[in-house]
Amino acid sequence: MESALQIGGRCQDRTWAHRAEVSRHAGAFPAFADTARRNRALEDQLAALHREHDDLRRTMYEAAQVQRKLCGPRLLRREPFEIASEIFPVRHLSGDFISVLELGTDLVFAIGDIAGKGLSAGMWFTHVVGMVQLQIAALGSPAAALAAINHDLLQTGLELPLTSLFLGQIALNTGGITYCNAGHPPALLFRNDGHAENLQTGGPLLGVLAEASFVNGQTTLRPGDTLLGYSDGITECRNEKGAEFGAERLAAAAQGSRRSSASGTLFSLLGAVEDFAGSQPREDDMALIVVCRADA
Repeated sequence: MESALQIGGRCQDRTWAHRAEVSRHAGAFPAFADTARRNRALEDQLAALHREHDDLRRTMYEAAQVQRKLCGPRLLRREPFEIASEIFPVRHLSGDFISVLELGTDLVFAIGDIAGKGLSAGMWFTHVVGMVQLQIAALGSPAAALAAINHDLLQTGLELPLTSLFLGQIALNTGGITYCNAGHPPALLFRNDGHAENLQTGGPLLGVLAEASFVNGQTTLRPGDTLLGYSDGITECRNEKGAEFGAERLAAAAQGSRRSSASGTLFSLLGAVEDFAGSQPREDDMALIVVCRADA
């Protein structure tokens, strides 16, 4: 009997202990449930952020594709001339721009640089390229077109980014080039005999001076000659030691490939810049345009 009472007592003690343990955990259940709800809410927010990020990347990619289409063809051949061009944005959208188009019996090409990078510069890209194509078609003169663009930019009344632009027009029947350089790094003209010329005639940066004057320069692209236009993202590209690629290296690389096609020269120059930079990340947009006239 005594043993039975002892066993019963122990069972009762275990029952009370179990009830106490259950009661203790039951008190913690609301806290666990609240934590689980917060975790689920955070997971939902994170998933929404991932979706927004993916949508933004897709939108930026589509905008970059539109930018490139506005530039015109990457490669245009009208015997004996060939034009190859490319832009390389550092942040999805480019502030550097190129425009290549046919205008009657002429070829028109432009290369420019809108100060800044990313979305802000990219938004001006479309506006400026559109004005270049509109004004050169309407006025038929690079200097007149740039004067009109400068006027239109200032008329917006907005705080404009500094914009440089080199605009050239080639007469297909003679190879004569009429150009105007609005504050852009001078285009380089490499003669078939190895001589090089800087094409710098023009005027100031666009959107700065209301009374700015722009004048045309004249030259001729002879058989075997190559014209190179570039943005300062090329010459200011740095390597791991902080040295800049510079205009001299660019000219030397161009001289070494000047008997190539326009596309061959373009890729050769890009390779030279990439080899120089090594693992150093780019800091600025880059743009290149190469115009060649085949040997007679």
